[in-house]
Amino acid sequence: MATGACGINCSVCRLNLLGVCGSCGSGRSVEGARKKADMERILGAPCPILACAIEREVEYCPRDCGEFPCSRFKESLYPYSEGYLAMQERRRKQPPKSRSPLGELLKVPEEYWEEISAADPQEICSRTLISLSSQGEFLLPFLDTFILMDLRERKISLQFGGGWRPLQHPLVELLALVYLLHAKDQPVTKRLIGVQELKTSHFFTGPHELKLKPIVERFGNDLNGFRVASERLGGESVALADAAYMFRLFPRIPIYYLLWQGDEEFRPEAKVLFDKSIEHHFAADAIWGSVNLISDLLLMGKGVEVLWGDG
Repeated sequence: MATGACGINCSVCRLNLLGVCGSCGSGRSVEGARKKADMERILGAPCPILACAIEREVEYCPRDCGEFPCSRFKESLYPYSEGYLAMQERRRKQPPKSRSPLGELLKVPEEYWEEISAADPQEICSRTLISLSSQGEFLLPFLDTFILMDLRERKISLQFGGGWRPLQHPLVELLALVYLLHAKDQPVTKRLIGVQELKTSHFFTGPHELKLKPIVERFGNDLNGFRVASERLGGESVALADAAYMFRLFPRIPIYYLLWQGDEEFRPEAKVLFDKSIEHHFAADAIWGSVNLISDLLLMGKGVEVLWGDG
């Protein structure tokens, strides 16, 4: 597929089929470098979008650049309209909708809150390695920040920038509640296992596959982009694969993402590993949801702040 760095698919353009105009190629391609040189020779200056992509080693702006859509797109008459760019900006500030393994919009059962409210808070804290705030709310470590769980209002907030922001994200809320309800007093073993070694490995097939294909598509040839996105989530670099990070979703739930870069012989590959203890705390659907959440946050590339969005 002849796609330019700007994201335009030149292979579906009649000019390309007629041989009148060729694709610029990606920002990391030989075609892109040639096109830039041709523009400089013929026009006196290259396309600023292509030149920027080449300078920053970005393959495709809409997929790989955290600043898309930037001023280079907005100040140009093409390739995108003002309305399209506005839509991109709006949607990129919104996290994906939380869905169940069946594809339905996720709903948090009220009985989960009721069960936690009726339990002994000290027992929960001891079992889950969390603490209580001065007001009696649960303080739950979450990635590189904290979740505040208000049992009276049945709401959660996320710590960010020295304060707390209300969070309406059903998947985060559900995973936090499930963790408080079901996590056992079972320490991390530091023995890593793959999805095929889980007792419930049969669950993770077909529509329940772990969300790794988009990770490969986005980061398979961009290890630095993977490192940046991982570190924005508080990921801890580990000596596995070409690049690998451990994300501590909750105190007893470390999840490892491994990435191998593609080359001429092998396709890029991503894998998720779990501590062997995870099935003491989470059932298969919660494990699936945890990986979906981390993958979405990595793909958005902005850290936990994207969870509340801007509209």
